[in-house]
Amino acid sequence: MQSATDQEFVNTLRAELDPGEAEAIALAIELNADHLLMDERLGRAAAMRVGLQVTGVLGILIAAKRNNLIQEVKPLLDALIEQVGFWIDARLYAEVLQAVDESA
Repeated sequence: MQSATDQEFVNTLRAELDPGEAEAIALAIELNADHLLMDERLGRAAAMRVGLQVTGVLGILIAAKRNNLIQEVKPLLDALIEQVGFWIDARLYAEVLQAVDESA
């Protein structure tokens, strides 16, 4: 675990984001990260505004399947929904499965 050094920037981001999202964005900038893993809509928008590439859990699952790191996305996606309360719109759920050639 690491905190961003620029706490002034973190505080600026906290005007619209929760503390974790603000810290993650500031730290990603400081570390010159290639990608930031974030799912919250406001956080993603703020990260993209400051020039960060953003990937969410769904993007990670799609990439894992395409790179043969996992066999199927659907069981993992269903487990996220059922076990941790991950919310996904039904249309997006179908689109993700379609993108990896699985059916709903």
